[in-house]
Amino acid sequence: MILYEYPFNERLRTYLRLEQLFRRLFELVSRESSIDHHFALATMFEIMDVASRADLKSDLLRDLDRNKSMFENLRDNPAIAQDMLDHIIQQLNQCYSALHTQTGKTGQPLTEIDWLMSIRSRISIPGGTSSFDLPAYHRWQNCPAEQRHADLQQWTQCLRPLAEALALLLRLLRETGSPQKVAATNGQFQQSLQAGKAYQLLRLRISTESGLIPEISANRLMVSVRLLRANEQGALQATSENAVFELTLCA
Repeated sequence: MILYEYPFNERLRTYLRLEQLFRRLFELVSRESSIDHHFALATMFEIMDVASRADLKSDLLRDLDRNKSMFENLRDNPAIAQDMLDHIIQQLNQCYSALHTQTGKTGQPLTEIDWLMSIRSRISIPGGTSSFDLPAYHRWQNCPAEQRHADLQQWTQCLRPLAEALALLLRLLRETGSPQKVAATNGQFQQSLQAGKAYQLLRLRISTESGLIPEISANRLMVSVRLLRANEQGALQATSENAVFELTLCA
């Protein structure tokens, strides 16, 4: 099964983009080759660019606080496991505190390292990090993997509060949805949304073997899915096939 996710608002778009970048960053940092660590740095700079949005931190803090209030209201509910509830509230408090105590934009300490900023200014230029352009960076790439790994761990430390807050919020959001099996007829599926409910995220799982690609659009009133198939040249074309997939709406 392949999972596709569709955000209902720009805030969630930013969250999902950052989540994808953090997954890539931590995967690349854990590896040993210099080329992986080069792209780890490139990803770190991408995160700084995306996270430079002025209202990102306030959005995250607001969402953490809103979730905390929601879970606090569940205390003493006999249908809720209180130890699990306490654990979630503790996680929310920790993420809120770690994020709130950071000053400036995400990655601010990294901008004060001139050597890193010299790499950042050239890494988007094709071939811009050649040895004759950045000899000090070329030397770093030829250091032992352990040293490069330690440096990357140190540099990414200031990004971790953001990564942990995002991971927690998105996990809690995804857990609000219940998957349902739905059917597309003649390559089309539409579903009206419950009035007054503010959905934030749509999750769609479809069989890998089907070869079908969903084109998703949604607003506060309706969800629409059009199924496409790639031709021999890779271009996407609408299909009139019937298909079953799993749909989850998260609020």
